[in-house]
Amino acid sequence: MAFLSLLEVVDIVIMSLVIGFIFKDVLRPQRRAFHPDDLLKNITPKTGLKLGRLNDFWYAVLLVAPAIIFHEFGHKFTAIAFGFNATFHAAYSWLVIGVLLKLFLPGFVFFVPAYVSYPAVATPLQSAAIAFAGPAINGLFWLVSFLFMRFGMKGRLTAKKRETLRYLALFRRINGFLFILNMIPIPGFDGYHVFSNLAAIVF
Repeated sequence: MAFLSLLEVVDIVIMSLVIGFIFKDVLRPQRRAFHPDDLLKNITPKTGLKLGRLNDFWYAVLLVAPAIIFHEFGHKFTAIAFGFNATFHAAYSWLVIGVLLKLFLPGFVFFVPAYVSYPAVATPLQSAAIAFAGPAINGLFWLVSFLFMRFGMKGRLTAKKRETLRYLALFRRINGFLFILNMIPIPGFDGYHVFSNLAAIVF
């Protein structure tokens, strides 16, 4: 079985691009005061304009997409470890809803960008483990970001370090939010599948 099918790769790319569009006005790299000389410094006779920094779109992609992609990979590869065929899907209907909310209701965006399908023959314990694996990845990302910010950014705070700290702070916040949101025990959320299947085992 292939690590990822071509259709899954296409879904990941499309989902990531849509996410970049939805969040590009909210999650931005830190700006410093602009001076006209800054633009001239990035223009050379041979190469023309050089992009010194990621623009807002790609910054949003690199912030949000990994949190979602690896969340779904948690589900996918846990299911595969149990011997099931599991497939990553972009949730196209929800992505359209996310784009419409961004265009017409700025400041309020709620949508489900992706999901993983696998056969409905898993035991309650397997289903609980598969459901928890996604939020667990977000929790791990939150912890790694926290530890790196706390212990890995020592020394003089340069401009590059400030940019890195901002990225890590946003990445930690996104993953913390996804962990908490997905663990809410209401139908449709991972938390519901975790707790309902654990309850089925106990009772």
